Amino acid sequence: MKTIIAATNYTELAENAVNYAAGIARQNNYKLILLNDFTVSVHVENARLSAKQVEELIDENRILLESKALILTGEYGIEVLARATFSFIDNAIKEIVAEYQPEMIVMGMEEKSLEQELLGNTTTSIIKKLRSPVLAVPANVKFNIPKKVLFACDVLNGVSEQILAQIKTVALTTQAEVEVLLINETVEELKEMGVDTAALNRIDDGLEGIDYYYKNIKSDSIIEGIANEIKNAGADLLIMAPEQHGFWGSMVHRSKTRIMASGLNIPLFSIPA
Repeated sequence: MKTIIAATNYTELAENAVNYAAGIARQNNYKLILLNDFTVSVHVENARLSAKQVEELIDENRILLESKALILTGEYGIEVLARATFSFIDNAIKEIVAEYQPEMIVMGMEEKSLEQELLGNTTTSIIKKLRSPVLAVPANVKFNIPKKVLFACDVLNGVSEQILAQIKTVALTTQAEVEVLLINETVEELKEMGVDTAALNRIDDGLEGIDYYYKNIKSDSIIEGIANEIKNAGADLLIMAPEQHGFWGSMVHRSKTRIMASGLNIPLFSIPA
């Protein structure tokens, strides 16, 4: 059975992302791995608790996570496995990913952090360090089957067949329409610029069999252009490939992300190149 991972620290933001992940698992008949990485708080450290007392706290956390897994199983009718770890979250997720090879990792996307780095610090770190698809869910966004997917791509640097296959799978599963968003250059202009037509043909071949179309927008800012198109198109999901050379680099520039923060109120699906 295919799996997805949902990481939680029991905050409202994280629990919302967990419920979103449970909705995906129910829709696709996936197993859900519910992950919590226990960390000792500053207050606990200052209290100078004994090793036994810390171990008891870890056990309590594991029991809490297992209880949440049982609740999700009953509520969504899915298989949920609780994995409580005692490490750093980056290392914990890396180990779980290596073990289960999940379809995606689902995490919350902090609105406050969006003003600084587009994604919450932990989520950004996971995207950068792991070669796994990550779905970042903003606060208060409830699960719904996406019907309009916006794929912002960098045709100049190419789009891999693996990324296109992931997008096609999403579209086929949800019966969604896909808008392939080009910033500043139309398909015709790209051809005139001497872009290898094979790059464009690869997109067409990779998305064959689903409902998709190209759209070009003119904007001095990639971020502003994408944010506006999310609103104009009524998109339910934004897909990007963070390792497309300098394209993702421009996304995490602080001055630009402040512009996008006000408009990014839909999940962001990051697919590694």
